[in-house]
Amino acid sequence: MSLLERRKEDIERHLAKYPQKQSAVMPLLYIAQEEYGYITEEAMEEIASIVDTDVTQVRGIVGFYTMYYSQEKGKYLIQICTDLPCALRGAEAFSAKVCEALGIQPGETTDDGLFTVENVMCIGACDRAPVIQVNFKFYENMDMDSFNDLIEALRREHDAMQPYSHE
Repeated sequence: MSLLERRKEDIERHLAKYPQKQSAVMPLLYIAQEEYGYITEEAMEEIASIVDTDVTQVRGIVGFYTMYYSQEKGKYLIQICTDLPCALRGAEAFSAKVCEALGIQPGETTDDGLFTVENVMCIGACDRAPVIQVNFKFYENMDMDSFNDLIEALRREHDAMQPYSHE
């Protein structure tokens, strides 16, 4: 099923906001990312067709802006601010410990597909660093104990969402 078939109402609502359809590219990319977890090549082609532009233009936007993902991410995207003010409060060391605990490097996803860690610039809570954002929810004044508690809670949440099996 195409993006337009899946999210026709949302797409039409965004197209109606702009006098030129091409201006709706970014909101439509968000819809695709929300729908698929990342922006697929097929979604980029479909969005280009919807707004009457070349797919290269759409790919350029996806490649330029860091908030768009052209590769699959974990179910839980952990973004750690490592900008200078946060780094001065230990964010870089915290990020290294987080990655070590999860067995991955920044930008990688755990083998179970649950967690992706990214170092980002400025989440806007420098005075409460280390600060992380997990799927757009903020956690401030983090340490490894609070991080480990959070990871356990997210794993429990994930397990609770799994379909029941009679096996």
